[in-house]
Formats: sequence, C-alpha cells, structure tokens
Amino acid sequence: MARKRSPLTARFQFIALALAALIAAVLYVMGTPGGNRTPPPDLAAYATGAVANFVPAREPLALEEVTFTDAEGTPMTLADFSGKTVLLNLWATWCAPCREEMPALDRLQAAAGSDRFAVLALSVDRGGIEKPRAFLEEIGVRHLDLYHDASGRAGVKLGAFGLPTTLLISADGRSLGRLVGPAHWDTPEALALVRAASASDPAAGAGG
Repeated sequence: MARKRSPLTARFQFIALALAALIAAVLYVMGTPGGNRTPPPDLAAYATGAVANFVPAREPLALEEVTFTDAEGTPMTLADFSGKTVLLNLWATWCAPCREEMPALDRLQAAAGSDRFAVLALSVDRGGIEKPRAFLEEIGVRHLDLYHDASGRAGVKLGAFGLPTTLLISADGRSLGRLVGPAHWDTPEALALVRAASASDPAAGAGG
C-alpha cells in the first residue's frame, strides 16, 4: 500500500518546484548557460569620455513597437531599420540640449553611417513636422533624415522621461543600452562605441 504524503511534505515539494522554475526563468533572462539568448556585445569598456554616461543593458532588451513618420509622412517603425545597428536619439525643438547636440549627431552619421549603422534622430515635437524640419534646415543638417512622432508617445514606450535620450539598438531591434542627456556624438569615444556595437552585432548587415 502506497504511503500517503503529508500535506506539509507536499507543500514543501511544491515550493521547491516553484523556486526551481523561478531560478530557471532568471537564468534564461540573464542569458546564463541554459538560456538561448545571444549575449550583448561588451560595451561597458566603451562608456568613456564623451559617452561615459552610456549605460549598457545586461542583455539586449526587447522594445515596444514605436511608430513614427519620415519626412514625407510615410508611416514607419523600428522594424524598417532591421539589419542595422541604430542610434535612436529622441529630441524636440524646445529642448536646448537636444538642439546643441544635433550637429554632432549629423557628423556621426556622416562618419559612421553605413549598411550596418544609422543615426535615427526622432523628433517628438507635438503637432506638425514643419517645426523640426525648419530647425534641421536652419542648422544645416545634411546627413540625418527627418523622422517625427507627432503623438509624442515614443518617449513613453521607450521609457525616456527626459530629453535628449539616446538608445543604442541592435540590428534585431533590441536595446543595447542608453545615454540620458546630451553627449558629444562626433568624438572618438562615441565613434568607438557605435562601431563596437555594429561590429559585435551578428545580425547587423543582414538586411535594411
């Protein structure tokens, strides 16, 4: 005759199984052995100098879908940049630090833009696209394309609660880290950071 388990023993076994499941889930999310996620490039060593405030993600983080339009009003999402490592800069014309760093972002695109990397400067000005368009023309931007989120929801979806906020995004659309506040994006340190991300991203160059 089978021995009947006591309620206390059954409860302990249930707790042990629950803890094991929790530990397995944490290991999967953290990308430790046993998980099947691709580890992010090691970018911490590149967070120096002008981009010392860049905070790498512990793993590539999935992002909510962000919708915006290009200069002609064509609807777009980050999926349109699939295959490229992207430096996504959220900015607005009323943000003085955003205005100050825009020429440097333009120079970064000129220096590093390729089929593996792009700077995506996304205006979150409320209303029409004419105000950000006029600003970029005024300062003589030549290498950045105009993108606009008239709803202003991109910042909320990306967890950006101040401007400027800049995210480095892998070629498969996951966040590799972010920098809150302005930065000198045309410096050797910034170039080294984005080139390291592009060179380390196995999906970069696969499309886009």
